[in-house]
Amino acid sequence: MEIMSGSCRLGLWFVHVWWSGSCVHRVIFSRTNIPGDVPLPFRRYCSGIEESFPTLKSIPVTYSPLYSRIYEEVSGIPYGTTVTYGEIGARLGTSPRVIGQAMSRNPTPIIVPCHRVVAKNGPGGFSPSPEIKVFLLDLEKKGVNRRRTARVRHGTAGPADERTGIL
Repeated sequence: MEIMSGSCRLGLWFVHVWWSGSCVHRVIFSRTNIPGDVPLPFRRYCSGIEESFPTLKSIPVTYSPLYSRIYEEVSGIPYGTTVTYGEIGARLGTSPRVIGQAMSRNPTPIIVPCHRVVAKNGPGGFSPSPEIKVFLLDLEKKGVNRRRTARVRHGTAGPADERTGIL
């Protein structure tokens, strides 16, 4: 199957995506555009619409079985929430530093939402720029707030929503 490529706008950046079918091979952030379209879930996500990428999967990662477990764990972090490097490390029996190394080697950010893994005292690192991580977290926070506002307005928020802080 042919590998397709394209980019979409994300604030002051562009998100470049290489994919074939439902498999995303690479995602990078750049200040320059490349021609070509990207799958609809990326366009929706980058425009601030909550998206979980149900039809797209990250290329299988062969760095190590541990990295594969880390990426699987991180893929389960819900939209609009964060988990620390230490929490992921504790769940998988490894150090926060190893989690950070795995995040820095993540070939498909957004699909494997490494931006949702943060330091205990701040956002932590992100390549090519930590400002992208902050932008993505703010984008998701706004999406959660829009959803919360809509649910309250329509009277569908419940006690579980209030306990978790996630709607």
